[in-house]
Amino acid sequence: MNQHLKKLEQKIGYEFRNKKLLTQAMTHSSYTNEHKVGKHFNNERLEFLGDAVLELVSSEFLFKKYSEYPEGELTKLRASMVCEPTLALCAREIDLGSYLLLGKGEEATGGRERDSIISDTMEALIGSIYLDGGFASAKEFIDQFVLNDIENKRLFYDSKTILQEIVQKNFDQVLTYELLEEKGPDHDKQFTVQAKIGEMYAGIGTGRTKKAAQQMAAYQTILKLRQDGNTCT
Repeated sequence: MNQHLKKLEQKIGYEFRNKKLLTQAMTHSSYTNEHKVGKHFNNERLEFLGDAVLELVSSEFLFKKYSEYPEGELTKLRASMVCEPTLALCAREIDLGSYLLLGKGEEATGGRERDSIISDTMEALIGSIYLDGGFASAKEFIDQFVLNDIENKRLFYDSKTILQEIVQKNFDQVLTYELLEEKGPDHDKQFTVQAKIGEMYAGIGTGRTKKAAQQMAAYQTILKLRQDGNTCT
């Protein structure tokens, strides 16, 4: 295992007994395809396993934390917590994309920053830790890097709904989203969007889809309104 992945071990506070598992977790299918390596050496099987472990750990967490929530609410909350944008947010907090082995095509089109790729890699990393150190080690990682700061993460993945409620409660204005910029080729678009409350410009967000950019713009707007004391939510 190279020095680069040792830095990842240090960052997450977990040292692998089987170093090949970490290498596999960081190997995207585009890399194995390009280097004519067997498909079973990429991280897709680990992603499948990590997804199941993450669902169990997050379910237990929510069951204990929100004891008053009915089954339907817990299911909805879990789906939001382990969705692609939220896992990508968690992955970026540890700069997971920089440790990926990618094919040249994915590298050239910004794969290290693509939500779908880094969220899948996060699940693969969870799967590799589970195989290497057992359920307790995987749970510790998830608690620290996915379920930490959960209220802020809820604010992020529910940002558009929460901002709409804030505007309805505190402003006699309409919330809209204005597209400021669209750039890049079709396979690697980046959108920049600004939230507007009436004619007041608020937060700006970028993303690879308009929806993702709106979500980030909403999140930045909520943070700004809270800082300015312009919300009672």
